Amino acid sequence: PGFAGMNGSAIENFSCVIYNIFLMNCTWQAGRDAPADTQYFLYWQKSRDEEEMECELYIKDENYRNMGCIFHNVTIGTEKAYFLVNGSSKDSLIQFYDEYIDLYKIEILTAPLNVTAHCTRDSAGCIITWHPPLTNSVQKAKCFQYEISIQNK
Repeated sequence: PGFAGMNGSAIENFSCVIYNIFLMNCTWQAGRDAPADTQYFLYWQKSRDEEEMECELYIKDENYRNMGCIFHNVTIGTEKAYFLVNGSSKDSLIQFYDEYIDLYKIEILTAPLNVTAHCTRDSAGCIITWHPPLTNSVQKAKCFQYEISIQNK
């Protein structure tokens, strides 16, 4: 956390996930000692070459305080992305919070596609096939590992 500002005023429990291929959702909680009027603002930088941008779509709590952000059209690069959340209050200085995140590590993959099962009555049993999931970051099919759980119904 940033040192300028009141202790305990920086956000806590910052986390982000990428889902449905191109959407990213980041959330946080207000600092436990932040004044009630504190408003938070999220900035992020996808790589060193790109400019820092503020969140365009905040998630707000019942007091209209920004508690998260939804990003559209996110692409995962090779560099860590930089996130910074700062705050403002009319009463005191608010500490900032920042973190570097490898976006590929926070991607939630979709389910495998076109799963089919062909079962025969003879000893051949069943043949189950599928295609790799849609993903933002993984390009090679051999990067995936699968596990099949067969339940006898």
